[in-house]
Amino acid sequence: MAATCRYYGISRPTFYKWLHRFEELGEDGLRDRSSRPHRSPNATQAEVVTKIVYLRRHYHFGPHKISMYLRRYHDIEISPSAIWRILKRLDMNRLPSSMRHKRHSERWKRYEKPLPGNRVQIDVRFIEPVGGSRKKHYQYTAIDDCTRLRVLRIYPRNNQASATDFVDHALEPFPFQVECIQTDNGAGRRGHHRPYRSPRLPGRRDLDHGRDPGSHRLCHNRSPEHPPSARSPGPLSVSRCAAASATTR
Repeated sequence: MAATCRYYGISRPTFYKWLHRFEELGEDGLRDRSSRPHRSPNATQAEVVTKIVYLRRHYHFGPHKISMYLRRYHDIEISPSAIWRILKRLDMNRLPSSMRHKRHSERWKRYEKPLPGNRVQIDVRFIEPVGGSRKKHYQYTAIDDCTRLRVLRIYPRNNQASATDFVDHALEPFPFQVECIQTDNGAGRRGHHRPYRSPRLPGRRDLDHGRDPGSHRLCHNRSPEHPPSARSPGPLSVSRCAAASATTR
């Protein structure tokens, strides 16, 4: 026994410990065991861990914000480093790439064109009835991507006839020639093939395909699918104007 301990460079207690394990469990007793203590009185309570996981999963808070939230609203004192270790153990320490923090200069991309009339966006917003009225109204809004000039018009229906009528009237107030309009894929802007005329743009034009038998051309593009940071100002502008219209009617 002494020669064996001397050869492998171990102490006698270590030799007897492994010998007893082999005698009791065989070869399975020689496998490495966890060194985790049986009791951890200073470990974070399971209730606190549940709150940390909930805030991370549903609100994507970081360790410092979770620590502040728990201290302010639950009277729980826990350090950001402890929260980070909990998230690291649960493989929640990194958010998806779409949810990570971005610099303010890279967070928002202004959607604009270099010249007035390069593109006019058209969108529709339903106006909630007020004062017990059951009549429905739809606000059509056209906004220029360069100057942010807007033209608004209220219609009782959201259909192709209203969309065509609005385009005929929306292009007239702009003090510049409109080259292209952009809409979403709504019911009033989809499957439309009726040519229309505009006082500022003579000639026949097709709202969907941009075909122009005359000397001028007005193209029609669909709104692409973008993340909120890169979306155009059309829907946001329509929402604000619709809210103002509903409160003043």
